[in-house]
Amino acid sequence: MLGSGYPDVLLTDLQLPDGHGMDLIRDVRQHSQTTEILVISILGDEESVISAILLGANGYLLKDALLTDIADTVRDLMRGHSPISASIARFIVKRTQGVKDPVVGTDLNTAKLTAREIDILWGIAKGFSYADIADYLGISRQTVPGYIKNIYRKLEVNTRGEAVFEALQQGLIKL
Repeated sequence: MLGSGYPDVLLTDLQLPDGHGMDLIRDVRQHSQTTEILVISILGDEESVISAILLGANGYLLKDALLTDIADTVRDLMRGHSPISASIARFIVKRTQGVKDPVVGTDLNTAKLTAREIDILWGIAKGFSYADIADYLGISRQTVPGYIKNIYRKLEVNTRGEAVFEALQQGLIKL
């Protein structure tokens, strides 16, 4: 797949215009154990994350979770770190400890999402803009960010990607 050898660092998405990132990760890992592989994707579902890591990815970031400069992230990767989005790290820790993800509303510190918040979360998962979500639900565009803040707080996340990941893991939405 790579014509002139293998790079020191590979940044890839899983959805590529000319193929699938999983195939690229597999190919690079089979031919180069020294290449550092970082997935940067909107896909945060269990199958995508675990598959990429099992194939040899050294880190996995959700696209909208990039709070730092990519160059800093790559430098961390080259220093032996494994950058992983917070929600993915939490998911991996829970899975390796054998703990099931809590259902929203069962924890005393977590309030249950309202039907409107679930509708907005579904819109986020589908990639709609705040304006599109507001138009679709027939609400004011100014109220959508308030709902999203509540969703983030209740799911204990900081980004759209993390919110979608948590919602999928907890069975709140289906795509």
